[in-house]
Amino acid sequence: MIVTIDGPAGSGKSSTARAVAERLGYRHLESGAFYRALTVAALRSGIEPAHWDALDDQALAALRVRVTPAERGFRIFAGDEEVTDALREPAVNTEVSRMARVPAVRAWLLDSLRDAAKGVNLVAEGRDMGTVVFPDAEVKCYLTASLTTRARRRLAEAGLADPSADELAAEEARLAARDRVDSQRAVAPLRPAADAIHIDTTTLDFDEQVARIAALVRAAAARASGPARPLDDPQPPP
Repeated sequence: MIVTIDGPAGSGKSSTARAVAERLGYRHLESGAFYRALTVAALRSGIEPAHWDALDDQALAALRVRVTPAERGFRIFAGDEEVTDALREPAVNTEVSRMARVPAVRAWLLDSLRDAAKGVNLVAEGRDMGTVVFPDAEVKCYLTASLTTRARRRLAEAGLADPSADELAAEEARLAARDRVDSQRAVAPLRPAADAIHIDTTTLDFDEQVARIAALVRAAAARASGPARPLDDPQPPP
């Protein structure tokens, strides 16, 4: 079974997807990690970001980015070096959006994500998991939250739990700008799938949103002829 969780930055999709996967015994797939891995590999190879638009299939293959299964997710390599722990470096944060806009990257990403999903129960999160990557997913969720809530979450992740009004306003502006880029890009723009279930997390606590999605997955599994393997969630439905 494949579950997709899409949404804008700060909507809670990454942490929620990870927790849902853990609760159900599924594997967690973060699509952004694949973009980030390519970004790490390109930077370390000395390819200037201004030249990334010219990257083609051959150039991407030369970066030798690959993934291997881990206990609940994936380990990511660039060549022989594991780069899983380098995916959140400041330089990567700055340039990953540029990498995501490279046309050749999309084809590479689709193949990589779909290969990773073969033969496993999966919770995949990103911005176009339900619309492009896994359009036939059994459960599709689209998380949203108010801009202020999303900004506070992103600042808290960066260690700023009590931001000033100026800091909050600046983060809101950054998120709004990113939303515009993601929703207006020509390739795989951010948008909910037509059959996605919308979940506004503004007023939900973390356990509530995890429980809600886990319940949707259980219901879908009950309607189907049977999941790929038994659900191993010991918790009763909420």
